[in-house]
Amino acid sequence: MSYRPIISSMTEASSNEKDGLYEFIINLADGTVCRAFYTRNPEWKMTNISRLQKTPCPVCRKDFICKCMDSFADVFQQQIDDNHWIDKAIAK
Repeated sequence: MSYRPIISSMTEASSNEKDGLYEFIINLADGTVCRAFYTRNPEWKMTNISRLQKTPCPVCRKDFICKCMDSFADVFQQQIDDNHWIDKAIAK
């Protein structure tokens, strides 16, 4: 069975509105927490995503730094666009 991340919430962690840079914390349905970096200019684009080391990686089961979430960047982006997660996170 392949892993499929499902976003359950997304909050803004920090921002630099002058430069159009944003950092978001993404909570997944399986309890995994990720940090995503975005640039806003000229449109929203994910520049990096990484897993916060609170639980082992659901893909490789390592409890240290891994790059597994990079391979799911397209899945994250699709869910964020479809559910308007960025708009919800910035509105709070």
